[in-house]
Amino acid sequence: MFAVVRTGGKQYRVAAGDKIAVEKLAGEAGDTITLGDVLLAGEGDNLADAAKVIVSAEIIAQAKSEKVIVFKKRRRHNYRRKNGHRQMLTLLRITAVGDSKAEKKAAPKKEAAPKTEAAPKKEAAPKAAAAEKEAPAKKAPAKKAAPKKEAAEKAAPAKKAAPKKAAAKKPEAKK
Repeated sequence: MFAVVRTGGKQYRVAAGDKIAVEKLAGEAGDTITLGDVLLAGEGDNLADAAKVIVSAEIIAQAKSEKVIVFKKRRRHNYRRKNGHRQMLTLLRITAVGDSKAEKKAAPKKEAAPKTEAAPKKEAAPKAAAAEKEAPAKKAPAKKAAPKKEAAEKAAPAKKAAPKKAAAKKPEAKK
């Protein structure tokens, strides 16, 4: 099912699973919001009553858009002004598009206790695996870095000795 919603003075055609960037909305990453101003809704060629459709979304992040350069110039008056602007955006992931009745029926099925408990266990395992992968990677470069330091220390005294000899010759030439 798709819907056309209006937010921040713009219109977006959305479906479940879509990611969109909209004008800044209140909330933090992970919060769930509902986009209330639904203009059109339907599935395929069939249109549904937009008043009954609810669009829910999850905030992915609060971010800034790319920089826009604002340049003002008046010819023959030596007037130039250059400014940059980055608009604040909210990145949204559309979680559900549907009727309010369908949302209430679908919500208890998704919030089953065994599924919520299984999800954190799955998340914990990849984090632990990732931590184990990172630990050997950090140790390996440290071993490689040690011989480079020794080589640099051996080369450094030879370089220091040459400038001292050159410095000693210059005072003799001045006398």
